[in-house]
Amino acid sequence: MGEDILLYIFRRCPFVINCYGEDETIGADGRHLFNVFLEYADGGTMADLIEKSRGFGLREFQVRKYTESILKGIKYIHERGFVHCDLKPENILLVSDTAGSSGGARFVPKIGDLGLTKKANQKWEKPSFGGTPMYLSPEAVVYGIQQQPSDIWALGCVVLQMLTGRHPWDFTPGAVFDVRDLLTALLASRIPAIPGWLSKEAKDFLQCCFMWNTSERFTAAMLLNHPFVTKLDNGVGDVKPIKQVSSAVASSVPDCPSFIPLGSWKSEDAEEIAQENVGFSEQEILPLKLMSRHVVPSPKPSTFAIMGAA
Repeated sequence: MGEDILLYIFRRCPFVINCYGEDETIGADGRHLFNVFLEYADGGTMADLIEKSRGFGLREFQVRKYTESILKGIKYIHERGFVHCDLKPENILLVSDTAGSSGGARFVPKIGDLGLTKKANQKWEKPSFGGTPMYLSPEAVVYGIQQQPSDIWALGCVVLQMLTGRHPWDFTPGAVFDVRDLLTALLASRIPAIPGWLSKEAKDFLQCCFMWNTSERFTAAMLLNHPFVTKLDNGVGDVKPIKQVSSAVASSVPDCPSFIPLGSWKSEDAEEIAQENVGFSEQEILPLKLMSRHVVPSPKPSTFAIMGAA
């Protein structure tokens, strides 16, 4: 499905970049060019904003407001039966907030770059994944399954990067972080490191995004009711005793198979990576097989109640 069609489908969402039209022109070399006129993101990208923090991250009250807007965009995309597949700071565009929809922030973040967006839960789809390795979920890189919960894992990576000013996984500055690096990181620590100095709401929110079991990972709708998003800036939040909510996650997520396919690659680094030997050796596949069969206790349940949970 073309990006122009997707932009039309999502045109009513104020948290997905808007398309104002399209046309065709003929280039100097005689080639036909298809042009899409997109909303002007005068604030650049979320990656630009994080870069300006010089490794210190954004203030948490800003991150909470930005996260709410991004979640609303994800929820809209998911409710219409799609998976974005490439959520990252570079694909979150900052547009001047003229309508006051960002809760007082100067810019409203809007999801862009729908080039890898696909329909969710297509039964005939072969195991594959696309996107940027730094933000890929375990089930995407290990099993070749990339569905709506994978977007939530990527969101967790983005929120963590906004809070800390650093990439979710450690790697050598200037080096290319590829699928091999991600597999190594997942084997070593399972989830990105969550700093202890973050607020309890932020840490719990990230844990909800980084649940390995996709049936326990929170949905966008659930995260919109998390205290990290709903709690007021003055510290007064609607925090209630523990309430079990994991069963409320949608059960439409496909079960992970018992094999580990080598997913096809579709990110912007595809050509560069294709020139290398990306096949996994037996030494690399064996620990992944063991990992897929090893039962690891889930993190402690959320210490916050989610409004509207059963």
